[in-house]
Amino acid sequence: MDSIGDIIRKKREEKGMLLRQLAAMVEVDSAILSKIERGERKARREQIVNIAKALELDEKKMLIEYLSENIAYDILQEESANDVLKVAESKVKYLASLKRNGKYFK
Repeated sequence: MDSIGDIIRKKREEKGMLLRQLAAMVEVDSAILSKIERGERKARREQIVNIAKALELDEKKMLIEYLSENIAYDILQEESANDVLKVAESKVKYLASLKRNGKYFK
């Protein structure tokens, strides 16, 4: 399973783009982008959106990869990580139903 950094690096290389070229396109320092690709630094959401656009990747899929990776890292050390995910999934469904019905105001 590829990390968000792996996905970015593979697509950049596939396009024959240098790291510094992509960094310039998305207005990120080359060193920071390099660390994102190597998994040594977390990207910010807006960086992922800009990178997806620059590399012509599906923005929604990239955000799903980005968010799911962040969640995974956040709960990785928890003994009950899988249970946490199951409960979170239920809560997301519940909150989405409240939002659809105009009852959720966060």
